[in-house]
Amino acid sequence: MSQRREARKAVLQALYANEIGKGQWTQIIRSVIKPKINNSDTFSFAEKLFLKVVNNQETIDEVIQSHINNWRIGRLNKVDLMVLRLAIAEFLYFEQIPTKVTINEAIEVAKKFSTQKSGNFVNGILDSALKQLQDDGRIQKKGRGRIETSL
Repeated sequence: MSQRREARKAVLQALYANEIGKGQWTQIIRSVIKPKINNSDTFSFAEKLFLKVVNNQETIDEVIQSHINNWRIGRLNKVDLMVLRLAIAEFLYFEQIPTKVTINEAIEVAKKFSTQKSGNFVNGILDSALKQLQDDGRIQKKGRGRIETSL
């Protein structure tokens, strides 16, 4: 399994801890992310992803809310919501990661940690959000992130 997927799984768990504990970010990074990741580059990615999500949660949640027709964000399954937050953060703030990689990884993490239907749900929301973000010119990918290949 890829180191990045392991990082995403650790960040998902850290976001859950943050949701429960409300805010001790340095402690969460030390106690949840650090023990699961032994590679410094992977840890750096995980830490940055976690901080991007928590520091930009309002913006990320606005994107999600605009794509969950007839639902309030508070009614979503917490794990699905956190997976969506991870993926939207990657779309917006990680210019080297191709959007198709982000979607594929989000689906796999959702299937592992949530319900049987979560993969399809996450895929649908992310496809819709990606199209809107691209139309709005908010997706800025560079280098490898610009590569759009089928996975």
